[in-house]
Amino acid sequence: MAQRQNFPAKPIANSKAIVGGAGCKYRFTILTDGLVRYEYADDSVFEDRASTFAINRALPIPKFRVVESSADLEIITDKFHLRYDKTKFSARGFSVQCRGDISSWHSMWRFGEQSKGLGGTARTLDEADGRIPVGPGVISRQGLISLDDSDTMLFTKDGWVSGRSSGERVDGYIFAYGHDYRGAISAFYAVSGKQPLLPRWALGNWWSRYYKYTADEYLALMDRFKEEKIPLSVSVLDMDWHLVDDERVKKSGSSGWTGWTWERRLFPDPKAFLNELHERDLKVTLNLHPADGVYSYEEEYGAMAEALGKNKEDGHPIAFDIVDKPFNDAYFDILLRRREEEGVDFWWIDWQQGQHSRIPGVDPLWMLNHFHFLDNLRDGTRPLTFSRYAGPGSHRYPVGFSGDTVVSWESLDFQPEFTATSSNIGYAWWSHDIGGHFMGYRDDELAARWVQLGVFSPILRLHSSNNPWNSKEPWKFTQESRSTMNEALRLRNRLIPYIYSMNVKSAMEGQPLIEPMYYNYPEKDGAYGVPNQFLFGSELIVMPMTTPRDRVTQRARARAWLPPGRCVDIFSGVVYDGDCEKWLYRMLEEYAVLAHEGAIIPFDAAEAPGNGGKNPEILEVKVIVGADGNFEMYEDNGHGGRVEDVNWAVTPITFDQNLGVLSLGPVSSEASFLPPKRSWTITFPAFTEAEHIHVSTVAEVTTTDSGTAVKIEALPISSKVTIDLGKNPQLAITDTAKHIFRVVDDAQMEFEPKKLIWSVVTSDAPLGVKVSQLTTMDLDQRLLGAILEFLCADSRPVVKEEAAAAKEEAAEVKESTGGYINLKLPMA
Repeated sequence: MAQRQNFPAKPIANSKAIVGGAGCKYRFTILTDGLVRYEYADDSVFEDRASTFAINRALPIPKFRVVESSADLEIITDKFHLRYDKTKFSARGFSVQCRGDISSWHSMWRFGEQSKGLGGTARTLDEADGRIPVGPGVISRQGLISLDDSDTMLFTKDGWVSGRSSGERVDGYIFAYGHDYRGAISAFYAVSGKQPLLPRWALGNWWSRYYKYTADEYLALMDRFKEEKIPLSVSVLDMDWHLVDDERVKKSGSSGWTGWTWERRLFPDPKAFLNELHERDLKVTLNLHPADGVYSYEEEYGAMAEALGKNKEDGHPIAFDIVDKPFNDAYFDILLRRREEEGVDFWWIDWQQGQHSRIPGVDPLWMLNHFHFLDNLRDGTRPLTFSRYAGPGSHRYPVGFSGDTVVSWESLDFQPEFTATSSNIGYAWWSHDIGGHFMGYRDDELAARWVQLGVFSPILRLHSSNNPWNSKEPWKFTQESRSTMNEALRLRNRLIPYIYSMNVKSAMEGQPLIEPMYYNYPEKDGAYGVPNQFLFGSELIVMPMTTPRDRVTQRARARAWLPPGRCVDIFSGVVYDGDCEKWLYRMLEEYAVLAHEGAIIPFDAAEAPGNGGKNPEILEVKVIVGADGNFEMYEDNGHGGRVEDVNWAVTPITFDQNLGVLSLGPVSSEASFLPPKRSWTITFPAFTEAEHIHVSTVAEVTTTDSGTAVKIEALPISSKVTIDLGKNPQLAITDTAKHIFRVVDDAQMEFEPKKLIWSVVTSDAPLGVKVSQLTTMDLDQRLLGAILEFLCADSRPVVKEEAAAAKEEAAEVKESTGGYINLKLPMA
């Protein structure tokens, strides 16, 4: 129990940051220059205990000014101006104005008004088939927003919980950060607690299915994934691990959904089974539906009855009562601990029974999330839970289970937006049912696109129902989808060095892994018009493909807004102009992931990474020239429950655009858990001027029309290496003809119009003329869009030598193919 009471909180604010309070019916606490707490209590008794949202109000005192008379009060900071008439809170008498150049008309909040924000998240996506309403976040385009904390659960000094005091009370917070959205999120974390550090293995691929596996079947399935060279990190066992349809369950009247005892007809030796999974470098989580309590047929019933002072001979069910301290202790120390001693690593808490308990205002889901996380922190373990969202403050208990979604394109189409806006309430680590859970229909393209989205989701967990025709093993799909899913799952594992470093940054700096585009570009209208597009860490922008491909182009498309500056597709090397809207088109095996100039992205370079997401022996780093770049790759030995307890090994990677020099290493500290030497491949997409590259160690340099690669073998991790590209290197101008040829070649249409299209594309006419000619051809609109994506991608003028080379290549194409057919070009 002691570990579960160890909940660091500093809920009492500095008295010098408080206006009102003692002897008044109002109290204002200026927490930061953009965050103020407002309280009203008819009995003048105010709340200083930590709430589920606010656990740390002891913040540095910000600069503020108070203007007061007998009937009026004003509080002014650099970010807001609060006005209050010292009576019961009302829209007439209590308002807050966001200062700065936001909008004098809209940037005023009045008490009782529903704030218009940019959205947050929801408790569950259960049975969602597309868009659902989401709760509020703490950012608004209007500059300020209110968060009501009046009814949330409280934490007591001894680490237990309490409901709110009775009486007429208001407890809320105003976030007034204008368009400084990251500032608002930073303030949110300052008051509500930082995001925890996830274990590295949690960022690999998870396998989950609601299915009645035997131990042998499950192990054989894990071995099949290995044979297919698909790495996994987490094995999820749904509810059939425990007694469900046993005769004792049926006779007891239990639903069978709750269980604590292994179903030994399926798992005759649970400990051996769990050992086998661990030998395969897999962590294990078991599903819990705890609401029905403990029945007499459970193995731990006697111990539970004894611990709770009940007569085990009576055989009466022990009710689930998580707000009862003795039951809470017995739940963790008896029911769960026995399974953990056998090898269970963490728990999937599938609570679906509402928000009420015996203590008014105390939600059982909060209890489960809070105490599970603290319990999992014991013995220096890096804690993890897997449960549902309970409200603001839930970010302290990752990972989130979003619920049972319908298998449909509509569900897929809503998921990127839902994930991105969740960051607006600080909730950054969702685990969705990748591929959908139930109902819906089979669509192999949909399944593949969903796995691709999973690669760029916080957690990638394949999941499905027990319907025999609904499962997510890639080899059960058509060859095209199977190949796409396989490559996507391998890519996820290869991205762990990048994602894990972003995980560390999230825990240290409070920057969610996934953010809406308007976080970086709050003054750009286009950033608000692409809700499905998101920032994936500091270096990448993802435009998910969430609708089916069309028949003509054989491509899906995503509406994109490209931010100012140039971006490069990290897979194809295509360079795009910025500050514009466009449609991006991709074949099933392709995905739209762009990186800005100066981006640095580390990958695990193993062709078939192993299970567990371990620190890699060989790495690839993609570097986009055109701007300065800096990246710190974090690694550790997995020990340390909190970020400040970890012994970090940091590999710095920097790029100086003016000098054209990339610097790599050395590792910042002694790191016995890393291989002493590593091989590196440094890839420069869309950089082809490699004639004068100089490397400070032995290296192999290769250049293609899509970029340059520098391969370095067996570099000691204590070494520093530099790669000199020459001063001020630039991205190569995109060869649009090559990419357009693929589009036209793939198009399901008559042959003759293809010749006309190709003649326009390869002509010497100005771009505007080409666009005009193509738009008057009465082409299929999707085909026209796919052509224009590349034709208008890179507006930089081609120098004469390059133009001549392109024209010569086009002539060779025409001569050898009759205009267009069967030209074999390098795949992007």
